[in-house]
Amino acid sequence: MKAKRTHLAAAFAAIGTTIAAGVLLLALPAHAAAQTTTGKPAGKLVLYTSQLEADAKQTVDAFKAKNPSVEVEWVRSGTTELMNKLRAEIAAGSPQADLLLIADAVTMESLKAEKRLLAYKDAPVQGYRPGTHDPDGTWFATKLITTGIAYNTAAPMKPSSWLDLLKPEAKGTTVMPSPLYSGAAAIHMAAVKEQPDLGMAYYEKLQANGATAAKGNGGILKSVASGEKLYGVIVDYLPIREQAKGAPVAFVFPKEGVSAVTEPVAILNTSKNPDAAKAFIAFLLSKEGQELASRQGFLPALSGVAPPAGFPDTSFISLMPYDPAKALKDDEANKKDFADLFGG
Repeated sequence: MKAKRTHLAAAFAAIGTTIAAGVLLLALPAHAAAQTTTGKPAGKLVLYTSQLEADAKQTVDAFKAKNPSVEVEWVRSGTTELMNKLRAEIAAGSPQADLLLIADAVTMESLKAEKRLLAYKDAPVQGYRPGTHDPDGTWFATKLITTGIAYNTAAPMKPSSWLDLLKPEAKGTTVMPSPLYSGAAAIHMAAVKEQPDLGMAYYEKLQANGATAAKGNGGILKSVASGEKLYGVIVDYLPIREQAKGAPVAFVFPKEGVSAVTEPVAILNTSKNPDAAKAFIAFLLSKEGQELASRQGFLPALSGVAPPAGFPDTSFISLMPYDPAKALKDDEANKKDFADLFGG
């Protein structure tokens, strides 16, 4: 009889534990982290991204195909607008995003300095070159959008070096994006200033050779394609795509190296679903995720993944190193120096 009562007590205890667990699950907010019985992430994941809308949809759909139990809500806008939104939410004490996928590492460094990013120490970064991810594991490059030189195919000189833009053949015929308007241009300036053979003196020599500044990369492409200017400092994919369509432009990766915007991804330390956020990062860094970036027309950051048509293999591209934390610190001074030379 005593044994029977012991079995009954154990059964009621188990029922009580099950009921308590059920009540706890009901009490969890809808955005709470969860996992399926297979250990895969589940629940809601909120992504803020500056990807092009079509690319963002492709990226989310590809992730969901691998992780069907995760509901992804994504907000797409420019990096500046997304940061304004996020900072307003932080000020209100209610940041909504779990994950950021935005243009540049300098912006990520500002969030890291504020201790707002969650480190993902065991992220799958094998095969990625140094400098494409934060050594502390708070942000990770997902592609390489490099800045090099576009030229009109009717130009008398085919440049192969940044120094070619200082030659008499390029006098008054070069245009570049302004770091006051372009994040890629700001990173390019930070990288150039760290090169011993270039530095700030390079910008001074460009100005002396008649180079001018425009707001963004799109305007530069139009200037070079129309022949208004013969040479342009520009992000790679615009002239490469237009050349494939028959436009009279070509793009070169200068021998000294190119700067790169890496469209990094990071988890906010206020994330309500860090497991799903880590799974999203792991997908982007995987070979499959990098092949998707290549199909979208961007250079993959992972070595060994075939580049899009018209691009060289990344092993043949030299990246100019730069320190994102230093670039963040020097950003305002760099913009002032640029404006003093080329105007605002």
